[in-house]
Amino acid sequence: MELERGIEGLIHISEMSWSKGKIRKASDVVKQGETVEVVILQVNAVEHRISLGLKQALGDPWNDIGQRFQVGLAVEGPVTNLTKFGAFVQLSEGIEGMIHVSDISAEKRINQPQDVLRVGQVVKAQVLAIDLEKRQMRLGMKQLVPTGLDEYIAEHNEGDVVTGRLMDDSDGQAQVELGEGIHASCKMTAATPARMKIEAPQESKADLSALSSRQSPCGPGRFAVFES
Repeated sequence: MELERGIEGLIHISEMSWSKGKIRKASDVVKQGETVEVVILQVNAVEHRISLGLKQALGDPWNDIGQRFQVGLAVEGPVTNLTKFGAFVQLSEGIEGMIHVSDISAEKRINQPQDVLRVGQVVKAQVLAIDLEKRQMRLGMKQLVPTGLDEYIAEHNEGDVVTGRLMDDSDGQAQVELGEGIHASCKMTAATPARMKIEAPQESKADLSALSSRQSPCGPGRFAVFES
């Protein structure tokens, strides 16, 4: 690049864009004869060399990352690269996030991202973590897909009487299946051979958010449980 008559500088391909692996040759960004703004990175008077940076003149997109992206935010972008451990998604110029293979789907185990994703495919994901020092962002696709537990909690309130299938009643605890993949455990206070009504201690406070896909303690809401 000619700075002045008789004075030239070099823009290395790595200093042309903040996007990783996007540029393969200089002509992907600039054309011969084009006038561009650059930043002088280094001057070697002995060897008569000047190193220039094009991306530095455009501004570092990570400088205001905290204002543009927050943990929990839903984002969207094309897949730029696939590896054995995950997929990289471009969120904006110079900003990429990585979806680990374990965060792609909650319904099935995925061995390689290539099994369900392809380069160029636009995907939606949630921001899980941002590391400013390492300039890394972790994303997750499965976090945006409602689970059976999410739907169950959304449809019920504290104190509701619900029905389920008794799975186990040992050690004074009843393990109850409230729905497919949704289990809860409650202390048994009364029982009959054909039908059981289970109540948690009155001083306990119900918390539907404590339910899990395995089991969780129940609150003061009663469960009408039918023996299997």
